Amino acid sequence: MQENSALERAIVLVEDLRSRCAWDRIQTRESLRPYLVEEVLELDAALAEGSLPKIRDELGDFLLHLAWQLVIAGENGEFTPADIADDLERKMRRRHPHLFDLGPPEPWEQLKRKEGRSELFDGLPATLPGLAMANRLQQRAASVGFDWADTQGPAAKVREELEEVEIEIRGRPAAADPGAPSLPPESLVDEIGDLLFAVVNLARKAQVDPVLALDRANAKFRRRFTQVEKLAAERGVEVPTAGLEKLDELWEEAKRQR
Repeated sequence: MQENSALERAIVLVEDLRSRCAWDRIQTRESLRPYLVEEVLELDAALAEGSLPKIRDELGDFLLHLAWQLVIAGENGEFTPADIADDLERKMRRRHPHLFDLGPPEPWEQLKRKEGRSELFDGLPATLPGLAMANRLQQRAASVGFDWADTQGPAAKVREELEEVEIEIRGRPAAADPGAPSLPPESLVDEIGDLLFAVVNLARKAQVDPVLALDRANAKFRRRFTQVEKLAAERGVEVPTAGLEKLDELWEEAKRQR
């Protein structure tokens, strides 16, 4: 590893902390996992926001955790940073054969299957969020030819699944007490799940990342409804009691302003 590289400096820092700080000394891979997940999510949020100071800060925190894992591996005599870099170089050469005179280009998922994955969905972490999991499952299935030719197929599937949801909702018996809390029937949960899965498929075929698309929609909704609250406050309107008609009027005004 290059002497005084950013990673080397971070490793030296962690080694020093573990030698002199009681809290740092007792940390293990398992104890650090929650912090690592938190830092990755904070980095992701900074990237979504596009704030360079935040991205820089969160990348530093992520670098610290990367160094921590490498220091622990070194203390256990398991592997070194150079070992990791060697593995990474070999993997990227295998997955980009056309760039290293190793053969013609191949689809990414097919190249990964050559690396010993016994089943199509091997390697997908169970903790992957549902929207991302749906996208990755569909990508893997598409890599073996189980896919629509264009967006028309998945668009029709979305319409079909939406109709099934509507049929399921219409068929629900009226509750004896409409105000009482109740759980939806499993059949409705299943149908809405199918609808969401179909929407992810449509997004994928349209070459839109569904996770990023939903992030943008969430941000837009939050921004507009915050503006609704601001407009309501300026006009002395109480949001909780304003009613849908008034809130919808404010919503349309907020849309025109942004």
